[in-house]
Amino acid sequence: MSTVNTMRAISQDVLGGPEVLKQVEVERPRPRPNQVLVRVRAAGLNPTDWKHRATGGFLGEPPFVLGWDVSGVVEAVGIGVATFKPGDEVFGMLPYPFGHGAHAEYAVAPVRALTHKPSVIDHTQAGALPLVSLTAWQALVENADLQPGQRVLIHAAAGGVGHVAAQIAKARGAYVIGTASAGKHDFLRGIGVDETIDYRETDFAEAVKDVDVVLDTLGGETSLKSLRVLRPGGLVVSILPVGSEDLYTEAERLGVRALRMLVDADRAGMRAIADLVGQGKLRPTIARAFPLADAAEAHALGDTGRTTGKLVLTVD
Repeated sequence: MSTVNTMRAISQDVLGGPEVLKQVEVERPRPRPNQVLVRVRAAGLNPTDWKHRATGGFLGEPPFVLGWDVSGVVEAVGIGVATFKPGDEVFGMLPYPFGHGAHAEYAVAPVRALTHKPSVIDHTQAGALPLVSLTAWQALVENADLQPGQRVLIHAAAGGVGHVAAQIAKARGAYVIGTASAGKHDFLRGIGVDETIDYRETDFAEAVKDVDVVLDTLGGETSLKSLRVLRPGGLVVSILPVGSEDLYTEAERLGVRALRMLVDADRAGMRAIADLVGQGKLRPTIARAFPLADAAEAHALGDTGRTTGKLVLTVD
């Protein structure tokens, strides 16, 4: 049972499969200047969580507490925080990658990583949004400057980033093409996707052309093939930050552009996301929500790579 100075958290001592995750009691963090202590009510799960659990990724060797998505209630504020007060409902992404720690009862966040949670969604929905929404927003809006009437191809459009990116692209007035298995096409049409491609049956590089922007969520060969569907001067934005230099040399050869990016915590982006939510233009699809103690089960489902939308941990 947690005390006033401790909290429950999901941690691991070794790298490996979902079974390495365990619920532990750890010291409750305290907010430093310009930080906020959030009582976590929901925290999203993302592929980066299972990758770090298994390989250590940017974080190296455990022990560590994963989780970057957070939605909750401000418990305390550090010196100098003027934007929030205890009791405020907030959501945001902890700084990626080294600000992790949302899979716990409490998390500390820089004040500028958070914004007020829209009242039209609950904490489970809000906890699903930050990392995927900021990724999609930074890719499509900040990096690609997506404009009304442009054609955008979104790979894995029913996934966490993909289904949010599709809604952001539609809100920007774009024509959206999405790849997914056939069973997910009705879902894609339901969130506004204009054209669907079954990647198991159809080679997207043969079926699509004259695209302005490709959002590449898969990397590898998909990145290179995506260059071929672009109009002259078009752009592939890959959210896989590491990969072969061939992507850039081939883009130059074809007269198109390519870039790789890593999501960054940002209040302005979160406010833009909150505005879209408030306008009814953006809603996350929750594949399943799990209590914090069942994090290992959630990771096991995430490892399948077959979910539609987002997995979320809820904290009582």
